[in-house]
Amino acid sequence: MSRPSAAMILAAGRGTRMGALTADRPKPLIEIAGRPLIDHALALTEPLLPLTRVVNLHYRGAQLRAHLEGRGILFSEEPELLESGGGLRAALPLLGPEPCFVLNADAAWERPTALTELARAWDPERMDALLLLVAREAAIGHPGLGDFDLSPEGRLARGRGYVYTGAHVTKTGGLAEIGEKAFSLNMLWDRMIAGGRLFGLVHEGAWVDVGQPASLPLAESLLARVTARA
Repeated sequence: MSRPSAAMILAAGRGTRMGALTADRPKPLIEIAGRPLIDHALALTEPLLPLTRVVNLHYRGAQLRAHLEGRGILFSEEPELLESGGGLRAALPLLGPEPCFVLNADAAWERPTALTELARAWDPERMDALLLLVAREAAIGHPGLGDFDLSPEGRLARGRGYVYTGAHVTKTGGLAEIGEKAFSLNMLWDRMIAGGRLFGLVHEGAWVDVGQPASLPLAESLLARVTARA
């Protein structure tokens, strides 16, 4: 079974929940353990290289472009914010028409295996998308409720048991059927749920949601433990 050959890293948002930390830089350039968040995200793609890797840009995009220049990254410029679904659709000329990995640039991972886990479990015959999850009680730094419930067969329904980590693999054809210009990927996922085609996979390791300043020391602590074990 062939694995996706392209990956989209969502990095265009304003990061308003980070307060003063994003007043002069985009959220993906906030550092944890001495490296910007975007570099931690790109590290998850490295076990699967070669990949076409696309990063979308909007808020202080020139800073992010300068940081990534020379690494073989392609850039999808957004003159206005398109949200996760609209941003992915706008990047399709760079990503191509086949299923792709999609990754948020605001998390810390115990292991660099998120995308390889998805690649191993991806079954396009049964699935239109496969989301990587953590159990609600294991979602470090995540202030909200859970996002999904997971059936014994791996199908997803809206619920509270599991939190979406920001990593998934998806078919992109359904994006063309959504009329809005700026929209969340949740709109696409709800359509997949209705057809029994949205699946989930529980992540094999600890994960920190770096969505607010209080999460930064939690992420630092996780990565310090990883370094100590190495």
